[in-house]
Amino acid sequence: MTIHDDSDRVRLDKWLWAARFFKTRSLATEAVAGGKVEVNGERAKPAKAIKRGDQVRLRLGAFEHTLNVRALSDRRGPAPVAQTLYEETEASRQARERVAEQLRLAPAPFVYEEKGRPTKKDRRALTKLVERRRGR
Repeated sequence: MTIHDDSDRVRLDKWLWAARFFKTRSLATEAVAGGKVEVNGERAKPAKAIKRGDQVRLRLGAFEHTLNVRALSDRRGPAPVAQTLYEETEASRQARERVAEQLRLAPAPFVYEEKGRPTKKDRRALTKLVERRRGR
């Protein structure tokens, strides 16, 4: 993994991939093009050159990360090295923890399984239930 000097610049999509926010560079490019990434408060394009000290705001699903760029790299390396490329703000970390807690406490969504037509057994059970309610 190559970490560049302060004077260098790296494409935003390459940096997001190298910092391990996306599994592939094409996924990073799609996210940037889709408006999920801002650099210094402005919407960016995938080829935007970022430098050390820039602030990157990134939305991944329900979570939003606010990162300060600490180092630059255009190569993907081990996770511990990738974590040295950025520093997440404390406010961002607390907001993510609140969202995670809300998602954890939210009730599980109800999923209705569509089985198609009722079977003979299902029809008999339904008939029996209706007859019990009518008092037969």
